[in-house]
Amino acid sequence: MKFVFIVNPKAGVANQAALLRSTVATLPEKEDIEVYETKAPGDATVYVNKWCEEHPGTEVRFIACGGDGTLNEVVTGAVKKENVSVSVYPCGSGNDFVKVFGGAGTFSSVKALMEAPARPLDLLKAGNRYAHNVINFGFDTTVAITINKEREKTGHGNKNAYTKGVVTALIKSMNNSFTVKADGETLNPDGKGLLCTLANGQYVGGSFRCAPRAKTDDGLMEVCIIKPISRLRFVKILTPYTNGEHLDRPEMQDIVTYRQAKKVEVDAPEGFAYSLDGEIIYENHFEVEIVPAAIQFAVPEA
Repeated sequence: MKFVFIVNPKAGVANQAALLRSTVATLPEKEDIEVYETKAPGDATVYVNKWCEEHPGTEVRFIACGGDGTLNEVVTGAVKKENVSVSVYPCGSGNDFVKVFGGAGTFSSVKALMEAPARPLDLLKAGNRYAHNVINFGFDTTVAITINKEREKTGHGNKNAYTKGVVTALIKSMNNSFTVKADGETLNPDGKGLLCTLANGQYVGGSFRCAPRAKTDDGLMEVCIIKPISRLRFVKILTPYTNGEHLDRPEMQDIVTYRQAKKVEVDAPEGFAYSLDGEIIYENHFEVEIVPAAIQFAVPEA
């Protein structure tokens, strides 16, 4: 098997490419390993596609070195490819997806990533884009837009950027207009919501366990709408929502609508934005479907 480490040089604070190259130099498999640094947003997807075209039939594992954005690009390139598996060396500012599998520590050993068994991984598909973790909109998207603006200024995201995003959303995004249909059922007939998450993973925003029942290989997406609420009540539910308790708390059932679905349709006003694994996309009508076992994802064993 060949191993290709795809490094986002802007992820994290250390020179990950240099660190990986020094680590690779000590491994007996070094002749079968490449380290590639991305040049621009979207480059990882282009590189994966190009590599597979130039090495037809070769068994390869692409290891995304960065955050959820880098992993998304690698995953997108790996879809529909034969003899390809994906893993992640989580060194970015946002490593939400790996928390399903125990956190970043599970993926911290280069050797373990190379030896890890691969398992089927579902993906969310919106148009021609794929998401491995979460598609969300409403309050969360305002937060993500703010984080992205901070990242453009500083070159990376951080906890302060997320806090600024939450404050902005508390001012602008407490009552959003959108209508969600899950497998044909309209979940919010009034066309309103604080936020909505369509999830394959469990975590978003660094610490929020938005989809505590999500499984990455069950062929279903988690759909959760939180109804518009006052800022005071928002503060009261923030901790249980962060901890992933919102689906079971009796005092939250009047504001939570939850389903599992294979297909979701969203209608919203012009200028509407949603976040796909952190990427902001502007569409006022879109459909999301679950793609079962879309890729092979390698997870080191405990």
